[in-house]
Amino acid sequence: MGVPRDPQPVMLFVGMLSGEVALLEELDRGLQENFGPVLYRSDDLPWNYTAYYRKELGDKIFRRFLFFRDLIPPDRIAGIKLETNKMEQLYLREKQGECLRRINLDPGYLDLPKVVLVSTKDYSHRIYLSSGIYGELTLTNVGGGFQPLSHTYPDYRAEETVRIFNTLRGELTSLRRKKKTFT
Repeated sequence: MGVPRDPQPVMLFVGMLSGEVALLEELDRGLQENFGPVLYRSDDLPWNYTAYYRKELGDKIFRRFLFFRDLIPPDRIAGIKLETNKMEQLYLREKQGECLRRINLDPGYLDLPKVVLVSTKDYSHRIYLSSGIYGELTLTNVGGGFQPLSHTYPDYRAEETVRIFNTLRGELTSLRRKKKTFT
């Protein structure tokens, strides 16, 4: 019989998408106010994987990843998704009677064996967490490095993205050794 035990702390990250670099900067600061200091900030990577976000975010979209220094319990991620949704709503714009986002904030967490994204949308490969939020296994650790799955989004399959997550996986190991506690 297995014995339940508390999970290891995980590293919170937020993937930001916007066509406005100034807005990425503004939300970068806002996210730090909510979730603490950033351990790692990616460059603003060009995002041109699909046309899905063009109507909302424009033709020239950038992806920025923020990884936070303070580790969190994994069960906090659903509440964090609700918080980032509220932040997105503060920056809506109206176009032809339709409310459109100017920024997309996708939180998730990095654990040694996996990367988990969260969503408000259910699908066959997602598991309900709480409060209308679903978790999605996005990358798995195979042989010491992350690998995408058949349903992994194209931008999370990208070599640069996988490299970033593998690098931060090492940082998570270091933070756990330093006995960082949950925030």
